[in-house]
Amino acid sequence: MAALIRGSRNLLPRWNKHVAPTFGPSRSMASKTPVGFIGLGNMGRPMAKNLLRNGYPVIATDVFPESRKELQDLGAQVFDTPADVAEKADRILTMLPSSPNVIEVYTGANGILKKVKKGTLLIDSSTIDPAVSREMAVAAEKMGAVFMDAPVSGGVGAASLAKLTFMVGGPKEEYQAAQELLTCMGANVVYCGAVGTGQAAKICNNMLLAIGMIGTAETMNLGIRLGLDPKLLAQILNMSSGRCWSSDSYNPVPGVMEGVPSGNNYQGGFGTTLMAKDLGLAQSTATNTKTPVPLGSLAHQIYRVMCARGYANKDFSSVFQFLREEEGQ
Repeated sequence: MAALIRGSRNLLPRWNKHVAPTFGPSRSMASKTPVGFIGLGNMGRPMAKNLLRNGYPVIATDVFPESRKELQDLGAQVFDTPADVAEKADRILTMLPSSPNVIEVYTGANGILKKVKKGTLLIDSSTIDPAVSREMAVAAEKMGAVFMDAPVSGGVGAASLAKLTFMVGGPKEEYQAAQELLTCMGANVVYCGAVGTGQAAKICNNMLLAIGMIGTAETMNLGIRLGLDPKLLAQILNMSSGRCWSSDSYNPVPGVMEGVPSGNNYQGGFGTTLMAKDLGLAQSTATNTKTPVPLGSLAHQIYRVMCARGYANKDFSSVFQFLREEEGQ
């Protein structure tokens, strides 16, 4: 259980030019019913803080005591297990690293479903296999609760600024109730369809992101070897048809942009391990649906090799550094 409730990292946009909202509830907490939050890692912690800022009393837990204490110091109630949270709240959000973590937190010995109340709304913002989301929805329904998947895009910066994008899957009649909470943490909340469709949208987005980042890294590396200044090349790309998010908002070349992981030795942001995990989900779903994804498959293999070569804990944009090192072998 030691690593089960740590919130996952995600993508880091150009957020350094903005200022996070001032802490302090904007509406009376007395007018809001408590919201449970499980998983207070890099993403979950700022998300829970934004619920507090919007006047919602938060009941939280995380396997790491220091994460629990930070929320407690800001006014949240903290408990030891997900079951404890489920006993106290009838709306619960989870932000966890992977499918096994979600299964444990929902169905484990001290899981949510051990003490969940009938009618409870369960919203999972983890990025996991859509099939697992559907399994959790069935398990929740047996206990009289409603499960929705709502993975996010936008990263740690967007989470802090309440500018995430939520992709929501679940019963349409419950969407408005979910939207009420999610708009406290995000700028965009999009209903995608039945349970699992939010995960499907997220997996597709991250597969494209990985392919685009590798392409940007290859392009920048080639241009540098041809004698182009990297800042000039990035400027040209970003006013031309090759422009993409990886080139104009998250450039992988050190020194080209400020406030992104490439300018900080690839620390922070969205880890290579997590990208490899998401690409693995894309590969699994592609296999199950007999969908050809040749570039997605290559991207998955590249990020798996990077994990084995010491890049596991670096941001996924470190693929540029990986390609540069490959030149000398």
